[in-house]
Amino acid sequence: MTDLELRAQSFEIAWKYLDQSGLLTGERKDAARFILNRIDRMMIRGERRRLLLSNAAIDAYRMRPALVPLGA
Repeated sequence: MTDLELRAQSFEIAWKYLDQSGLLTGERKDAARFILNRIDRMMIRGERRRLLLSNAAIDAYRMRPALVPLGA
């Protein structure tokens, strides 16, 4: 499996879980960027286990600070 395939599959697992569980909030582009950033950082450090990549991205997304819109 190539790195691009691994990245795509890890993202897809994380995205589907977060979407189906109702945990995706805010802008979907921002959520996708956040998830991919976490996966990319782990891959740079040498991680190649798909489920570990996706689960770490899910955990990071769930624990991220909630952004409060200006004027709220």
